Parts: sequence; structure tokens; C-alpha cells
Amino acid sequence: MRVLLVEDDQMIGTALRLSLKEAAYAVDWVCDGQTAINAIETQTYDLILLDLGLPIKDGTDVLRWIREQINPVSLLIVTARDAVEDRISGLDLGADDYIVKPFEMPELLARMRAVLRRKGGLGAPLLSNGVLNLDPASREANFEGATARLSAREFSLLHALLIRPGAILSRQELEDRIYGWNEEVESNAVEFLIYSIRKKLGNNSIKNIRGVGWMVSKEK
Repeated sequence: MRVLLVEDDQMIGTALRLSLKEAAYAVDWVCDGQTAINAIETQTYDLILLDLGLPIKDGTDVLRWIREQINPVSLLIVTARDAVEDRISGLDLGADDYIVKPFEMPELLARMRAVLRRKGGLGAPLLSNGVLNLDPASREANFEGATARLSAREFSLLHALLIRPGAILSRQELEDRIYGWNEEVESNAVEFLIYSIRKKLGNNSIKNIRGVGWMVSKEK
């Protein structure tokens, strides 16, 4: 799952990027509002973490621009602005949630999961197609009696497939969900991850559509 982190504080940005990568997110990090807009114009994101006090273009202007483009991307404001008026303004402009610095990382991750569930039309914490279940909080998957905890990248790949059961995703689409900017992608990385997941959960957990890509079955 790919996240755009928009944060100008180097210490906070470095810590957030590391924590997000450890939590199985592919992270692109930018430090000003205009670069954020440029990134959004060229890359599809599952979620944006947006600071408000940004150089060049303020975070509220970035948020306003995103929603004016009718872009439905999930967006969570992460800021030191704690006034009630700021929270109301951010939510009314189209943010899905608002968290004030300083915060505990587990809370941010839980809010991210909740926002993504709501945008995906899911109320339950588990992703499932009826036979394959994935818990984003624990990274634990279950399929036909087999249960396993997945690595960060195994989780990212299976999450990308399971959030759209029945949809075929190509190698490039899966790589985009797994790797952030400047991360080296080995030529057989996707195949290796799928092999690892199948070894843990069974060969039928992920289906190969020869010459096209991979999928998990539609909901049963």
C-alpha cells in the first residue's frame, strides 16, 4: 500500500517514514506543498499524510487542490495545529481524519487503517473474500485452515490483491504498492513474494492469470 508523506520537519519525517515502512507501507516523502501536488499528479496513492504548516504551499491549499480535482484519495491531516477551528476547517475541506502532534505511532497506524477501511466500504477490521482473511493490525492471514503472519512486503502484496477481489493486478501495479521512491526493485521480487505467501497459505491463495498478472478470487 502506497502512502505519500507530506512533512517538512526532517526529524519527524525520518521517524515517520521508518515507522511506516516497518508497518508494511511503501512511502514517498516530500517536504513542501508544491512538491506534494507534483507527486499526486504523477503517482496514485492509497493514502496521504498531510502536514498543514508547509513551505511554498500551505497544507490547507494542498488539501483544497486535491478535492477540487475530485480526487477521492484517503487523507489524514497530521499537524501541530490543535485549535478546534483548524480541525473543523480541515475536515470540512475534505480530510478523512485529523491527528495532532505529538502522537503515538500505534494511534496513527490505527487511524490510517480505519480511514482505509471506510474508503473501501468496509466496516470490519478484517479484509476477506470469504475464504481468505487478512488482519491489517497484526499482518496475520488465514486461508483454508492455514494461518500465518506475513512479512511487511508479503502483507502489502496480499493487501493490494484482497482489497479488490477478482481484479487482476500486473507486476507493475503490485510493485507500485510495495516499493516507494528510490527503493531497488529486483526483477523477480513479485514472483518471490507470491511464492512465499503460497508456501505459507497454500497454492490456491493467489491465482496466476498467465501473461496478465495475479488475483484473489471474488467474494464467496
